[in-house]
Amino acid sequence: MTWSIEQIRWLLKVIQPERTVASLPGAAALTVSLRAALLGLSPELYETQLAQMRAEAKAAAHALLADPAVAAMVDGLPLRPGARIVAFGDSHTADPQSWAVILGEMLTARRPDDRITVDASAVSGDTTTHGLIRIGGALATRPDWIVFLLGVNDARTQGPTPGKTLVDASETARNLAELRQRVARESHASQLWVTPPPVLEARVSTHPGLARFGVRFRNDDIARVAEHITALGEPTVDLFAALARSPLDELLTDDGLHFTCAGQQRIAREVLRGWSHAGA
Repeated sequence: MTWSIEQIRWLLKVIQPERTVASLPGAAALTVSLRAALLGLSPELYETQLAQMRAEAKAAAHALLADPAVAAMVDGLPLRPGARIVAFGDSHTADPQSWAVILGEMLTARRPDDRITVDASAVSGDTTTHGLIRIGGALATRPDWIVFLLGVNDARTQGPTPGKTLVDASETARNLAELRQRVARESHASQLWVTPPPVLEARVSTHPGLARFGVRFRNDDIARVAEHITALGEPTVDLFAALARSPLDELLTDDGLHFTCAGQQRIAREVLRGWSHAGA
């Protein structure tokens, strides 16, 4: 099959084989050639497009820093020199142009002497239930901060018409509470929670890459996940509320679910705005 450049970039945004199989014994041997082959791409095309996407993310970070107000927010983040940040989530964070990548680039450019690291612990398609399985590995890296952007896939439904969500709302609430408690029990990390963003429902249900699996979302279900997150009592960035007031057409890809580089840049700005007021 011949992919268009737009389709290739969508694949790279949504699917990262090395993250999906990271827990398997042979994951370290998953070379560029093998990762490309799993996506049906040549290694050259895979590397070229991935490098271009990463360069765009770096440019997005520098564009944000050109705003003095944003630069001041980066300066004001409650991060000591040498701080380790884990960005924990799903495809919104696993994206090679994700808000976490942009944030890392901003910290490197603005606070180079502090040597702050941002590591993504993120797998496309993960729910909060998957998060409970993976959280131990993230905490084992001894982060100073863990930033959660997780839960949109809990609200996912399958089939020709919207039905039961993948994770029941009450179970999502229990999972979120357990994630919060495990961080508090097993680490010294501070927590920042980001609510999942809204989607363009009609686009999701008709996009070829998602519709073939019967993927659907209702923003009402995502809003419930957001409510459970804000109820945790931790510092929270209400991304759902912030983006619900924005023209999503300008931020989302054709699938109505994942974000363009400009959309990820907007998420990074919202995270910075909320985090800079979160305190130590």
